[in-house]
Amino acid sequence: MIDWRKYITTDKQVLKGKPIIKNTRLSVEFILGRLANGWTESEIFENYPSLSSESMKAVYAYAYECMKDGLLFMPKEQRA
Repeated sequence: MIDWRKYITTDKQVLKGKPIIKNTRLSVEFILGRLANGWTESEIFENYPSLSSESMKAVYAYAYECMKDGLLFMPKEQRA
């Protein structure tokens, strides 16, 4: 698995410290939001040509690690 730390960082001066793709102002949340809204990776790369396939893999690896470590949970009203 790709080491997302090489591609994702935080900076309190950029987007209030949200995790962003290095050397951009694109947050992990923004990219995941586009994917959740039906954008394909190709559409993301077309609209944001500074992104690399490695940075996209880093977004997935970051999200995976957050879920694996229990940083993301289902809202109470959706829990069984």
